[in-house]
Amino acid sequence: MSQPARTKKITMPNRRNNLLSDDGAMMHEVHATHAPTGYLVDVDPILRVAKDILDRVFPGIDRVMNGSHHQHKNMLDEKDALLNYDEIDGSLAFVIQKVSCELSCKCPGGNAHKTTVAILNQLSSYTWDTKAVISIASFALKYGEFWLVALVFETNQLAKSVAYLKRVSDIIDQSSSLKSQFDSINDLVKAALDLTKCICEFRDLPAEYILDDEPPKSTALAYIPTAVYWIIRSLVASGSHVTRLLDMNHEMSALAAETWELASLGNKLSSIHDHLKKQLTLCYQRIDERTHEEYFRKLVHLFETTPHIDNHKTLAHLIYLKDDQLPLEDGATKTKRGVEALIGKTVLLLISDLDISDDELHILGNIYKESRTNSEFQYEIVWLPIVDRSISWNERHDIKFRQLQSIMPWYTLHHPNLLQQAVARYIKEVWHYVKKPILVALDPQGKVVSQNAFHIVWIWGNNAYPFTNEKEEALWKDKTWALPLIVDGIDPFLLESIKENKYICLYGGEDIEWIRRFTTTAKNVAKDADIILELVYAGKSGSREKVERINKIIDENKYSGFWNEITIVWYFWTRLESMMHSKIHRGRTVKDDQILQEALTLLTYNGDDKWALICRGSSPQTARARGDMFLTSLEDFSSWKEEANQKGFVPALVDYFQGHHTTNHCNRLILPGINGDIPEMVICTECHRPMDKYYMYSCCNE
Repeated sequence: MSQPARTKKITMPNRRNNLLSDDGAMMHEVHATHAPTGYLVDVDPILRVAKDILDRVFPGIDRVMNGSHHQHKNMLDEKDALLNYDEIDGSLAFVIQKVSCELSCKCPGGNAHKTTVAILNQLSSYTWDTKAVISIASFALKYGEFWLVALVFETNQLAKSVAYLKRVSDIIDQSSSLKSQFDSINDLVKAALDLTKCICEFRDLPAEYILDDEPPKSTALAYIPTAVYWIIRSLVASGSHVTRLLDMNHEMSALAAETWELASLGNKLSSIHDHLKKQLTLCYQRIDERTHEEYFRKLVHLFETTPHIDNHKTLAHLIYLKDDQLPLEDGATKTKRGVEALIGKTVLLLISDLDISDDELHILGNIYKESRTNSEFQYEIVWLPIVDRSISWNERHDIKFRQLQSIMPWYTLHHPNLLQQAVARYIKEVWHYVKKPILVALDPQGKVVSQNAFHIVWIWGNNAYPFTNEKEEALWKDKTWALPLIVDGIDPFLLESIKENKYICLYGGEDIEWIRRFTTTAKNVAKDADIILELVYAGKSGSREKVERINKIIDENKYSGFWNEITIVWYFWTRLESMMHSKIHRGRTVKDDQILQEALTLLTYNGDDKWALICRGSSPQTARARGDMFLTSLEDFSSWKEEANQKGFVPALVDYFQGHHTTNHCNRLILPGINGDIPEMVICTECHRPMDKYYMYSCCNE
């Protein structure tokens, strides 16, 4: 029969000073017990088994009384297969048994420090982390035996007899009053286990990246003996408390005092754990920095020593170096692929964040799909998404990423977190990626042949293959500024009109009244001059919604033709920017290159409210001017009509512009920041003087 516990008034002992302070003399005594022989123990299997035991007994009395062990067992069953119960070295098993006895036989109320030092002396030949693991395993052994008996004593006669001698049944009878006591033990042992695992992590830090005598690792190692002492001291206190609970003659005051001690020790372990965890975090940061730097230098070396036999090594380092998973998703089949799928091919690396525009994806998608119909074009595109790792990845980001991935017909990285930080750094520092997407071209040997092939892809599409500087130079050879170059790949109807040698007028801006007057006047002048004139509204870059509204007005009033697909408007202006960047990249200037001069002129017009250009068929001569000047010239057609009949309409219009040029003008050129291709100096196409440079920050297209 169990006996009722005696009660008396509880007086908490004042142990705070000697419990929570690390006395210098005490730690000197602890260090004196340490005499390692250099023998290293593989503690990971022991720690895993100890953790498995403790995970199964932590539910404690609740598990025995209400059957929660069945649910808990199901949660742990899957983990069983992961445990490797290799035979433990006999001498080590003996040590675990000895320490286990020391923990369980320590009399309640005895000298906890003395017992702790005795255990440390038994473990003197081991490293500090091994001492902690052996101590945890030793406690788990006895504690596990205790709860094993408690679990099965009602159904197993042997366990029932053992339970009788251990008085386990009395504890079960007192379960409601003792639950908090066992919870206190469990909480402290959990804290000791967590701290032990943290200590073991320091042992596993790679020595090639952080040395033992180097802060912050040296700071942690100097404190680990203190941590191990308090782990063992806590296990001694826990074992003592279990022993006291088995004594049914215990006084509630003694239990309360020991419960307070357990809580205080738990706070001590938590404080030590926080300190070591902070040092561990700093160690990992140092290791990350050094592995990052090593990876970065490796990338630099790889690209400096190209060409290689093939592109596999380069692409593996860029995309994903490990072999534990397939890093790419095939946009055509939606299946996962390895880097091997890219070997021997030209590879275009599409580099962007998650804000890449639909226009870019639409046009690039059309070009890529066209390439699949011609075996001449042996290249693949791979999307490498660059995301800000300082911002937590959430569901919104994941949805956006999956949406983009689903519409890309080429290869994509399976997830942005597969991309090494060193790779992102290389892309930003060496390839000058900032925010605007770039298209880096690698040849089949892994050599970079273009740090941004977008410019030549936008201008010539698949004809730019294999996207080398030599190919770019060849494509520009013998090219002149004319309408076929301006609208190539944009408007098939216009290309037909060019072949028919019609007069074609492109115009833009957002002033509806000017558009009305200009188109009406232009039609009247064409009739008067007896020419066939095609008017096409080319819109304005960066004003999608405005262009859509203006298109609607133009359509309703039959002012002129227009590009109904707004992506074509974007493409028109993007190709002009690409011509500018391509020419500048090749060292051309407005003084020696007409194409660069004319492209820059139209781009400056794009910063104004209205503009127009006119030419005939594929003739290289074009007449272009700002909107007011162009409208004035048409309204004044009677003054140069005779000259138009003699010289031709476009040459006469050019002469009119030159004869009425004013010195008062304000040209604005707004260019996106792209990879260092922004020229330091731009010459005004009107007065041929250097333009002033300003900075503009824009958060949206409107």
